[in-house]
Amino acid sequence: MPTRRAALTLIGAGSLAAGGITLARAASDDEVLTEAKVLRDPDTPVAGNPNGNVTIVEWSDYNCPYCRKLEPELRQVVQDDGKVRLVMKDWPILGPVSVTAARTALAAKFQDKYHQAHDAMMGVSSRLTEARINELLAAAGVDMDRLKRDLAGHAKDIDAILKRNNEQAEAFGFRGTPSFIVGKYRVPGVLTMAQFEQVIADARKAKMN
Repeated sequence: MPTRRAALTLIGAGSLAAGGITLARAASDDEVLTEAKVLRDPDTPVAGNPNGNVTIVEWSDYNCPYCRKLEPELRQVVQDDGKVRLVMKDWPILGPVSVTAARTALAAKFQDKYHQAHDAMMGVSSRLTEARINELLAAAGVDMDRLKRDLAGHAKDIDAILKRNNEQAEAFGFRGTPSFIVGKYRVPGVLTMAQFEQVIADARKAKMN
């Protein structure tokens, strides 16, 4: 099985892709880049078509201006395509408030409000504060009393998700947010809608070969 360092394989397919990836299908418990952990982590929220034939994995930070700018465009591409599964990995690397935002969004998942929390925090233009996070989530319909209970009661589970997300991002060699896996391609950085469409098309072709 590939080690985490050998899991990246440059195959030079597609000018927009930074390199092809090979994910282990099975591995020991300490393996970071298994297909199951990267693409099929049951604790990681999914948007788009859950049965899509191409998976995009996004690592993002709620205080990242590039993530916010890209969010509506990426969602439009996923919606227009109709066959893309979007895996959403919270990767809070821009300070303590980013960690608070990520933990809060993941806690909202326990009341089926992750996507509402995510959209509310990604939809603002100013830097988040803890007070602003609470204000945004309450306005988005999140039960704040339940949220506090879930933050405390599921703290270990939430922190474990963030740890896995971070380990995977580091193993892929990502240096900042947003970063993506599109099918077999590693895409560190921001793409335009047209570029995303092209990489998705390339990923479909690669899957057929």
